[in-house]
Amino acid sequence: MAYFITDECIACGACQAECPVDCIQEGDIYVINPDECIDCGSCAEVCPVGAPKPE
Repeated sequence: MAYFITDECIACGACQAECPVDCIQEGDIYVINPDECIDCGSCAEVCPVGAPKPE
């Protein structure tokens, strides 16, 4: 089960820097590639607004 990023994202980049498989891409909000996500939860642990959620 991959994580996804909700509209709560403030585009701070904390999640992208923490991702061990580099599956988070920058945009208006950050986006996680579900095919590459390993469901580790590292992004959710560092997000200041709790935007990454498990599907």
